[in-house]
Amino acid sequence: MSPAELFSLPFMQRALIAALATGIAAPMIGTYLVQRRMALMGDGIGHVAVTGVAIGLVTGTSPIWTAVVVTVLATFLMELIREKGRTNGDVALALMFYGGLAGGLLITGLDGQGTQTIGRYLFGSLTAISVDDVLTTMILAAIVIVLCVGLSPQLYAIAQDADFARVAGLRVRAYNLLVAALAAVSVTVAMRTVGLLLVSALLVIPVATAQQVSRSFRTTMAASVLLGTLAAVGGLVLAALAPSDVTVQPGPTIVILALTLYALTWPVGIWLRRRTRLREPFASGRAVPAHETCDEHPHAHGPGCGHLAVPHDDHVDYVHDGHRHAAHGAHYDEH
Repeated sequence: MSPAELFSLPFMQRALIAALATGIAAPMIGTYLVQRRMALMGDGIGHVAVTGVAIGLVTGTSPIWTAVVVTVLATFLMELIREKGRTNGDVALALMFYGGLAGGLLITGLDGQGTQTIGRYLFGSLTAISVDDVLTTMILAAIVIVLCVGLSPQLYAIAQDADFARVAGLRVRAYNLLVAALAAVSVTVAMRTVGLLLVSALLVIPVATAQQVSRSFRTTMAASVLLGTLAAVGGLVLAALAPSDVTVQPGPTIVILALTLYALTWPVGIWLRRRTRLREPFASGRAVPAHETCDEHPHAHGPGCGHLAVPHDDHVDYVHDGHRHAAHGAHYDEH
């Protein structure tokens, strides 16, 4: 079957729409989670969602909506435990990990169903997604996108410095609960794409990749959305175009592609950080040392010499070996 014929099939079109929605929404809320150093929260929510999916399968209702309800309640409980109790964040997350997965397996077992029933939710099943699932995914993704963009100043303030945000008059607890709820919704959006066991990948890896090449929060979010979309849609396309005698699942392919993008971007990030250090050879807040005269220099600086030129008062400094050289008459000042 040719690619044109393959992507003209209704189930592939539904899969592409779901992948696109997931690739946009998941990295968007993931940016706030990474900023708050809660990158593993998606894994905890994914395990809790297993219980929600099991409840939906047992009761005959939509597993996506039951997963939304269960994960939102669980994240609220985790935030309250972390804020009010003596349990810190990583222990609260561990409780979500173990309790959610065990609860889901127990419920399906009591109902006489095996783990195969929830397997398509654990590992993703894009090609089996229904029209109702696509509509639900689009609605939930739209909610995440609108709130993440519309409340970006408040959510950034909370993620960057909660104490300062509290002093500024923001309702920190309410926004923390909102971030937790949006993370829960994003997990349920992505569970049919990459699966609950790999769901944290689309929340974290595109953000980590974007941080290699960007410095501002807005740029990081925009780049992570672009990378997440590329990974989600590209992974689906690669899985669909695989040879017919090879079984390639879309979920793992999406994650591997996201990791590949990170690996390709990592050396670029190293080069950009090194270039930034060369542009600012003096650490922030430190006094600039006095000029040191150097009578001889093995290299003559000037236009086209290959070193970065930095305007400095009435002359030009050239960045060389981590410090600046400035030509003054017959000698160089080093500072």
